[in-house]
Amino acid sequence: MAPGVPPTLTFLGAARTVTGSKFLLEVEGRRVLVDCGLYQGPKRLRERNWAPLPVSPSSLDAVVLTHAHVDHCGYLPRLVKDGFAGPVHATAGTRALARIVLPDSGHLHEEEARYANRRGYSKHHPALPLYTEDDALAALDHLVDLPWGAETEVAPGVAVTPRWAGHILGAASLSVRLGDRRIAFSGDLGPGHHPLLPPPEPVGAADLVVVESTYGDESLPESDAAERLADVVTRVAARGGVVVIPAFAVDRTEVVLWHLQELQRAGRVPALPVFVDSPMASRALRAYTEAAADHARDLRPELWDRPLFDELDLRQAHTREESQALDQRHGPFVLISASGMATGGRILHHLAARLGDRRNAVVLVGFQAPGTRGAALAGGGRTLKMFGLYHRVRAEVARLVLSAHADRDDLLAWLGTASTPPEMVFVVHGEPEAAEALADGVDRDLDLPAVVARNGERVRLDGGHGMGAPPAG
Repeated sequence: MAPGVPPTLTFLGAARTVTGSKFLLEVEGRRVLVDCGLYQGPKRLRERNWAPLPVSPSSLDAVVLTHAHVDHCGYLPRLVKDGFAGPVHATAGTRALARIVLPDSGHLHEEEARYANRRGYSKHHPALPLYTEDDALAALDHLVDLPWGAETEVAPGVAVTPRWAGHILGAASLSVRLGDRRIAFSGDLGPGHHPLLPPPEPVGAADLVVVESTYGDESLPESDAAERLADVVTRVAARGGVVVIPAFAVDRTEVVLWHLQELQRAGRVPALPVFVDSPMASRALRAYTEAAADHARDLRPELWDRPLFDELDLRQAHTREESQALDQRHGPFVLISASGMATGGRILHHLAARLGDRRNAVVLVGFQAPGTRGAALAGGGRTLKMFGLYHRVRAEVARLVLSAHADRDDLLAWLGTASTPPEMVFVVHGEPEAAEALADGVDRDLDLPAVVARNGERVRLDGGHGMGAPPAG
């Protein structure tokens, strides 16, 4: 390291909130951004997407992605649009999913701007998208390979090794070497019992660790999801109804299909047609299928030698007409569609068509954020508003725990795999209560110093451990 110029880490997002992951490494005049995510959720957070970065995008030497969820990669098209010209390092699975997720995100931003202009509610005239689908396609040209388990120099003095994170296809935790110092970034960690992905790899050697805390205050009970799903499908099939499953397009759809196949194989549910009605989910399903055929190292090896979900009567609706036809089809069958919290997408049409019939069931398989239609259903709401109309809820509503995130116990166990005790643990990517709870657990249970990072905070990485400059804002 250059004398008198210590390497630093600046938290540019996902500090005391769950989304917007961006972590800036600066060493010997080089700048590398770990993750490049969008803020999501409340308007006060989404407005941060429009604020310029504290450093010029053109000054960045490289970006490294942990995985392809929008809150970790979705700002990339804007970064490129604003002048970033370097490589974006990502694993094969992340590159495959980013090619699906980012153009879709650009399309949604364009749709939102068009809607704002039609309704006239934007304070900008005309309203413009944060970035377009074409911007996203241009950003994809910057993706380069980050091979599993190998050290890659992403900029002079900055070498990165990805390790399995067990969250979604391609998801990695990163070991970053800066000379003789190592810093580990967890990315988003999976729960360790994902049916398609191997469990997270150990931390290994790390002087400092940056760890997510999405469920840092929760110890989730052992899931009985398979049993509950079997009960619902069997009941609905017996009464000739339809099982409607709002599911996130990437990974959650695949997990639901895996459970249905295993239950059918065991004779615990009848063999029903299973429809996937989400263009993004269909593309993600193809990415998982191709990864299995290619013997991808971040899929469980037992999936390599057979086509995924080949035992299901699996059918996919690609066109709008095929989607609309499903609402006229008689049960019994299973219908999986996005979005997972019923905030938009084709699932709304299916809910509007099926909620009023007691023969049917809606199965919620993921987190339902407050204020969403999914949360209203989970809370026992008797009506649901869609397309300007209120629809009576007569269908059965069930909830299953199919989380793709590590809980508090998993996170502490992962931190405990460090080959030597880290000097400091920085807690990120969680709401304040969850982040503080995990930091407290790291301190009490692991006897490691831990702090919850603040937005804009800059810290030195040269040992000590000395805290750096105060937050920029």
